Amino acid sequence: MRRVIGIDIHRIFGEVVFGEDGRLRPAGRVDMTRSALENFGRSLTKEDEVVVEATGNAMAVVRVLTPYVARVIVANPTQVKAIAYARIKTDKIDAGVLAALRAADFLPEVWLPDANTERVRRLVARRNQVVRHRTRIKNEVHAILHAHLIPPCPHADLFGRLGRAWLGRQIVPADETAAIARHLRELDRLGEDLAVLDREIAQGAVDDPAVKRLLTVSGINLTAAVGLVAAIGDVSRFASPQKLASYVGLNPRVRQSGLGLAQYGRISKQGRAHARAMLVEAAWTAAKTPGPLRAFFLRIRARRGHQVAAVAVARKLAVVCWHLLSKNADYHWARPALLAHKVRAMELQAGLPEKKGNKRGPAYAYNVKELRDREIEVARHAERAYERFVTGWQPRGTRTRRTGAAIEERR
Repeated sequence: MRRVIGIDIHRIFGEVVFGEDGRLRPAGRVDMTRSALENFGRSLTKEDEVVVEATGNAMAVVRVLTPYVARVIVANPTQVKAIAYARIKTDKIDAGVLAALRAADFLPEVWLPDANTERVRRLVARRNQVVRHRTRIKNEVHAILHAHLIPPCPHADLFGRLGRAWLGRQIVPADETAAIARHLRELDRLGEDLAVLDREIAQGAVDDPAVKRLLTVSGINLTAAVGLVAAIGDVSRFASPQKLASYVGLNPRVRQSGLGLAQYGRISKQGRAHARAMLVEAAWTAAKTPGPLRAFFLRIRARRGHQVAAVAVARKLAVVCWHLLSKNADYHWARPALLAHKVRAMELQAGLPEKKGNKRGPAYAYNVKELRDREIEVARHAERAYERFVTGWQPRGTRTRRTGAAIEERR
């Protein structure tokens, strides 16, 4: 019989329970330090399996214990809670539940990324934190102006050169002036941090074919492409595009019982929230860009509104990303000049040297208005083709359930 060790990990300690021969045996606590975990790992064998729940320090525990055991498994805490709900909850019970579920081969596991994917995920998460911090600071400046009845800035960017000059001429109390100056200094510092993070992200993506493949989709920029590739990891772990849409929480909730109709609700929002946010942001950009995705957005918006349409396009983008990555193919309606412009911008952001000389690179075509307009016209043609394709769609006819009641028509 294999031995399974469940550890309910916390910030400073982990509760250990051994599962062996169908019995659970508490084994005390182990400190959440590298030396303590290494000593604990030496007491185990190469045939043992360790189970922990996904939390902030779970990956560190995995890295320390992996050399000493057969396998370290990370469990999905949400699904574990749904499977093994108990009114009495203690650390020993939680650790025992992990060991028992693994021993019964009923443990919902979490996919473990490799070291590089984990590093890119951290970079993308830190960049998101910096961007959110900048947004909060900008909102505070806008709140100060609003509190003193100052009209909106006439310039496009309040925090650009012209906007800051206009901001310095506004009359506000001395303490508010000091607060605005403090916020502007913080914005400058965060801008420098953001530039460093962008360079690190670009350096890791410049030779990644998966990132370049996602850049072929209009609406997906470098940050979104890198974030999606890091979130997806090995695309082969998703058997279908619906699995990927479910992973990022863009699948609808479904409720059905007995002979009743299946009720489809809002999206589940279960899974990687940051990847879902990037897909929605890319969807808004795709909705403004000529092409089939824009036609799809307009069709959904006419029936359900722009918010639902944006989420629908985000789900469509998740499906497109699955097909591109799993089939090693570029987006069919890619714009070559725009793609070359994106790739060259990524190379410059990564710190690659500028190319000087009389020979123009492929990114130069994006600066030629005639070529750029020609690509846009091709995209508009694809958009019109999609509109003609869906024009002939008809609502489904009514059908009856076993009870004899008619089912309402659905598109």
